[in-house]
Amino acid sequence: MATPLLEIRDLRTAFPSAQGPLPVVDGVSFDLAKGEVLALVGESGSGKSMTALSALRLVPKPGRVVSGSVRLGGEELLDLRVTEMRRIRGGRIAMIFQEPMTCLNPVVRVGQQVVEAIRLHESIPPADARMRARELFAEVGIPDPDERLDAYPHQLSGGLKQRVMIAMALSTRPEILIADEPTTALDVTVQAQILALLRDLQRERNAAILLITHDLGIVNELADRVAVMYAGRLVEVADRKALLSDPRHPYTRGLLRSIPALCAPGEPLPEIAGVVPSPDQWPSGCRFSTRCPKRFEPCADTFPIETAPTAGRRVWCHDVERGLDSGGGA
Repeated sequence: MATPLLEIRDLRTAFPSAQGPLPVVDGVSFDLAKGEVLALVGESGSGKSMTALSALRLVPKPGRVVSGSVRLGGEELLDLRVTEMRRIRGGRIAMIFQEPMTCLNPVVRVGQQVVEAIRLHESIPPADARMRARELFAEVGIPDPDERLDAYPHQLSGGLKQRVMIAMALSTRPEILIADEPTTALDVTVQAQILALLRDLQRERNAAILLITHDLGIVNELADRVAVMYAGRLVEVADRKALLSDPRHPYTRGLLRSIPALCAPGEPLPEIAGVVPSPDQWPSGCRFSTRCPKRFEPCADTFPIETAPTAGRRVWCHDVERGLDSGGGA
């Protein structure tokens, strides 16, 4: 793997409660290289979006990052002053949020919103910023860009609003693009168009993408590597092809089995029993132990250590450890 552009180490984020601080991101570590697409995967409530918000120092109050390190090109972001962080956020790192309809100001024309984003990070005349916005609209496939610049959000379809958000994210030529469920609430055809757009833009600009999703179909379309997250922690990290063809963690296997396309016609769709527990109900051992078909004695009480990485794969599972200790495979 190339030298990391983004390095996240032992990141921990918590919210206050009557029982004390409740962690929602609990010791997460991963790297993202220039030009790489890393998918952060897991069910709702796993902590994927909160990990991204923590890295950008956008954790909603009263939550806060309590420890860890987030380094961009060697610069520690958690130590920066608020004004310095604003230079990074939206500049070197941009984020596409889940719901474009709630992120765009409903009473401001979309072109003006992109112009404001450009001028926030660059000292250029409004006319030049508008020209840049028009070029971006054309680049992301918005038809009739001159006309769309003057449209209000309610005059655009969900797919066009998402393209506006992508144009805004790209407006400052970021090194890293965080895409948080970028195809949520879009129909299948528009989803495919947005995914193709992200893939093409990533290749043309060589930007790194942190893709947050629960959809393994999207992962197969875009990702180079995959980090699987459950209840605030990573459980498996691997190359996309290796993970999809040979998942090691029981949770990863459960996610893959639940893909409709992999289920035999007429057969019921397999599911992972139960739901992701809330932080105040996390087991003291492996977080997945309450739902895991492979659980045995140490799982509920002892959190598994990371197995010896092989070919870039990282797994946290007592069952995998047991297989390696006995000389068997994972």
